[in-house]
Amino acid sequence: MNMLKVLFCILCSFSSVLTSDYDIIYTSYDNDFENEIHPAEEESAPTSNCPEERTTWDKIFIMLENSQMKQNIMLQSIDEILKVELQSLRTEMTQFVAKLAGTCSSNVMGATSQIVSKVNRMLTNISQIQCPETSQQPGQANILKEIFLLNQNISKRLSKLENMGERVTEAVAQETAFQPQDKTTSTILSSLLKELQQTRAELHIFQRQATQHSLPAGCEMALLFPMRSARIFASIHPSAEMTLHSFTVCAWVKVTEALEKTMVFSYGTKQSPDEIQLYFSQQSVVLVVGGSENKLVAENVISPRQWTPLCSTWSSEDGTASIWVNGESQATSTEMAKYHVIPNKGILQIGQEKNGCCVGGGFDESIAFSGKITGFNVWDTVLTKEEIKMQTSGSNSCNNRGNIVGWGITEIQAHGGATYIY
Repeated sequence: MNMLKVLFCILCSFSSVLTSDYDIIYTSYDNDFENEIHPAEEESAPTSNCPEERTTWDKIFIMLENSQMKQNIMLQSIDEILKVELQSLRTEMTQFVAKLAGTCSSNVMGATSQIVSKVNRMLTNISQIQCPETSQQPGQANILKEIFLLNQNISKRLSKLENMGERVTEAVAQETAFQPQDKTTSTILSSLLKELQQTRAELHIFQRQATQHSLPAGCEMALLFPMRSARIFASIHPSAEMTLHSFTVCAWVKVTEALEKTMVFSYGTKQSPDEIQLYFSQQSVVLVVGGSENKLVAENVISPRQWTPLCSTWSSEDGTASIWVNGESQATSTEMAKYHVIPNKGILQIGQEKNGCCVGGGFDESIAFSGKITGFNVWDTVLTKEEIKMQTSGSNSCNNRGNIVGWGITEIQAHGGATYIY
């Protein structure tokens, strides 16, 4: 029992001590002045010579910082190198584009002048295609209208070429730091090449159309044989006699298609229908004088659908005969129908063979001519080489008229579907 009392007293005293201590602590906490911590009174942390051990995260952050620093240094170095290289490249490209601009400009001007020159020559030839009267036929007017529109289109193309040349010059000033100049130059050159190709194609079409619808220089009209027919031909009625000891016959011929025998012209009588013949045999030209046994052939000298100047000569004194194509002698012969005389009062026809009793009698469709003929002239002498060349070249090829048959003077009547074109 006494023991219990002693324990109880000890517990009470311990409880009182705790209560008093709590009060002291609480009172001390509320006292701001007594518990203020002054900087001077802080104790310095103990230093240690051993380095502080870093965690894995610290090491990772340090590696990232070092890598970022190295990357910045490398980028700065590369930037400086690129600036120097780009400056050098810019200088070189400026010099290159400057030279290229001059070359392209000169080439464009040269090509333009050549195209304009060709077009002007074509227009000069086309302008000569006119009727000797005051008006032209509607078909020819439509052709000239188409050629005029095509010429306007070519002029627009030439303007685009000039603008393209200016773009090449302006490309020198349009420099950027991040777009190489070679790409711009390549694009411009590609566009320029495309324009030149289109212009060349259109000029080729223009030349082809002009050639198809135009006449030889100096010739104002032509005989058109639209198809091969036994009823289509032209008869010539010369006022002079046809008793000939020599002759020269010249004409401009554009055949649509030459078969085994395609007649250009023929002269004959009832007794001798083949006194004079000039015909095509495929690409060859054949001259017959005084009968089919007297024949001269110039091989592979004719091209279909192209104007070709032809001349043939013959002299009975020595039997010399010749065939001229494009102003050049292509075939000659001697002892051909020597001492023969071409009789008068025969029938002279273009596009068919004399074969029958009269004009238009007994014609054969298979040898009929199809195409165009102009500048048909006949002389009773053998022309010299220089005179023949005058008939086949120059602007007066149709104005040097023969004394037996003169183109544009002697009466030439078109029959069937044959007609004159201007």
